[in-house]
Amino acid sequence: MREVKITRETKETQITLTLNLDGSGDYEIRTGCGFLDHMLELFTSHGSFDIYLSCKGDTQVDFHHTAEDVAIVLGQAFDKALGNRAGITRYGSMILPMDEALILAAVDISGRAALGYALEIPTQKVGEFDTEMVKEFMTAFSRSLGASVHLTQFAGDNSHHIVEGAFKALARALAAAVTVDERLNGRIPSTKGSI
Repeated sequence: MREVKITRETKETQITLTLNLDGSGDYEIRTGCGFLDHMLELFTSHGSFDIYLSCKGDTQVDFHHTAEDVAIVLGQAFDKALGNRAGITRYGSMILPMDEALILAAVDISGRAALGYALEIPTQKVGEFDTEMVKEFMTAFSRSLGASVHLTQFAGDNSHHIVEGAFKALARALAAAVTVDERLNGRIPSTKGSI
């Protein structure tokens, strides 16, 4: 089973996360930020991962530390659950419509962190959530996983739809990338022999 539990404590956040890559989309998520909870619930459901996440953060300041640290722990959990990456597909992509928004997510679980971010979110906030935190989240996630993550917006003018489309598209791209390809017979998907 590709299942891990990670705990991370700093002066800003205390996080416990359990991830099962081969789940069914089951979740229990409590970050203290309603919008972030909603995005992670969508992510979990659309990726068919199981995620149980609890975060106590300094939300009296803002949601920055919570969003960034949750992304770090989520990336670490994917990294640990994937082990040496033997047999995984490695690449995944999705073009996802979310009402008027159209979002591309593409992922390469390469061991090299990179973020290509081309989302144009028109408002500074969705509810109490600062939309600039979407880029911070994706940056932290790609770094801690060691993956190239690209997000491109082809259409959209509703901030909620754009962000939701990005999280859903990322989930489906990741679900494809972490899938075990039986044709590889357990080989690491790189001519280098390691990722």
